[in-house]
Amino acid sequence: MSIEKRLEELGLVLPPAPKAVGVYRPSVMVGNLCMTSGHVPLNTDGSMITGCVGSELDQQAGYEAAKQTGLTILATLQRDLGNLDRIKRVVKLFGMVWCTSDFTQHPAVINGCSELYRDVFGEEIGVGARSAVGMSSLPLGVTVEIEGVFEIHE
Repeated sequence: MSIEKRLEELGLVLPPAPKAVGVYRPSVMVGNLCMTSGHVPLNTDGSMITGCVGSELDQQAGYEAAKQTGLTILATLQRDLGNLDRIKRVVKLFGMVWCTSDFTQHPAVINGCSELYRDVFGEEIGVGARSAVGMSSLPLGVTVEIEGVFEIHE
């Protein structure tokens, strides 16, 4: 089954692929690896999920923001690779959570993205290495920012 069909089966819709708003590329290919710049949680209408986990948002809202960020990364990969079926493996995710200084459940928030990829690609392909850290702020007040490394079929 194609990844696009799997997304449809799961009832998931990709937001518009974001354009660079600075001096960077949303994704870069090096050999058979595609590295994505930090992505933020874009909704299908182009709005962003904002707010600080631990004060403005709870852990579950952070999880949903990470899931939406994962969909935003997939939108970039679909645009830049031409087809999500070119993804051979999720290699690494680096997730940043805007949170209060006493919030310590960063991995539970970034699970929103990790579990999405597991569900879309399967356990073997969709689960890679990962880091999840807290930040005192993130650009534009977004709740999470995630970057990834993906192995690509030639």
